[in-house]
Amino acid sequence: MQENLLENTTIVALSTPPGMSAIALIRLSGDDAITITNKVFDKDILNAKGYSVHYGSIKNGENAIDDVIATIFKGPKSFTGENIVEIACHGSTFIQQSIIELLLQNGATMAQAGEFSKRAFFNGKMDLSQTEAIADLIHSTSAAAHQVAMNQMRGGFSNDLKVLREKLIHFASMIELELDFSEEDVEFADRTELHKLVSEVIEHVNKLAQSFKLGNAIKNGVQTVIVGRPNAGKSTLLNGLLNEERAIVSDIPGTTRDTLEESLTINGLEFKLIDTAGIREAKDTIEKLGIERTFEKINQSAIVVYLYDINSTTAEEVEKDLSTLNQNASILVIANKADLSQTHVIENAILVSALKKEGVEEVKTALYNTVVEEGFNLESTIVTNARHYESLIRTNEDLQKVIDGIDSGLSGDFVAMDIRQALHHLGTITGEISTDELLGNIFANFCIGK
Repeated sequence: MQENLLENTTIVALSTPPGMSAIALIRLSGDDAITITNKVFDKDILNAKGYSVHYGSIKNGENAIDDVIATIFKGPKSFTGENIVEIACHGSTFIQQSIIELLLQNGATMAQAGEFSKRAFFNGKMDLSQTEAIADLIHSTSAAAHQVAMNQMRGGFSNDLKVLREKLIHFASMIELELDFSEEDVEFADRTELHKLVSEVIEHVNKLAQSFKLGNAIKNGVQTVIVGRPNAGKSTLLNGLLNEERAIVSDIPGTTRDTLEESLTINGLEFKLIDTAGIREAKDTIEKLGIERTFEKINQSAIVVYLYDINSTTAEEVEKDLSTLNQNASILVIANKADLSQTHVIENAILVSALKKEGVEEVKTALYNTVVEEGFNLESTIVTNARHYESLIRTNEDLQKVIDGIDSGLSGDFVAMDIRQALHHLGTITGEISTDELLGNIFANFCIGK
């Protein structure tokens, strides 16, 4: 069914965001993309060269809809591996719809979500992890997310997995060969070498899996909640970090009744900062709801910035507050109002004056270092996809079984079975092993037109 879809239909969709704009881009892909466009274009492009650009009018009979630029890409040297025509027209919603309807009338089929990328995958233009990186690139909101997605789309992750698979396939084939000569009692796969190789692969797989925490932060932003007692200076610190007056600041306790969320980019990494109501016994129903929401945000966050007044909050009170926080999160302790005096200094606390914006840069550095390990390099392979992470974890489990099997002298057929399972899970990342359900779930989250 998929093969027929790829061979027999030419799809069309708007590839720029819907709505009015200066320019819109309509894309066709399929064997008949050039032929269909030629039917409605006032210039003959049937024999046009690939990678050529043509100016003319889209016409419905004698009526001109718009003057456009048509760019031709001939398969297999195109994004999808098929013939592609991209029509750049004026961004009127009426013009966009009129051209698409005309192309549909002349033989095109409306594209489904992610169908262009799906065709690129089926036609061998890129593997599954690369196509997923396209969606990540489209939705990237920071320099780090953009660079990681670009690296994956260009095959950085795929190349790493290819090397691992080739090594495992070599030994798996040797063990399979042993099974063919089981009556001869021969050993083609050196168990010592296999043990060494699998250990190295496990180390590499673990390294990739461990990068997911950082990758997820890069992809989705780092949920960072600012908490503390009333009048500790949380809103002032938020304003200082953002370098603008976003939160209302007042000497009146309980001014912040609800959470306020803002984004801050540090060295290309996005932090989603959340200002919260002060931690104390609520005086009224509204404040109580605000405090309840504070603890909800605390439990959802990767980083908790605990701010306290260095002059009025004792070490015992600080410890009591810290004990109520999400222990699974990274906690930064910030001592505010250090410009006035330093009565209650807590070990490892960062001294700041939020009002005077002193120490704010140190807080930014601490936030960044909490997420990014020393030696971090955006050019290295970083896992950002939960599906990939799960497959790596399962691969690791299977490889550990191989190690245990070798150590216990397990027969070759059982060792081979575990290696095949490891290869299977690695293959699901790149799409060498895939199902219709898996592909449907992945591409359903794509934009129509991509």
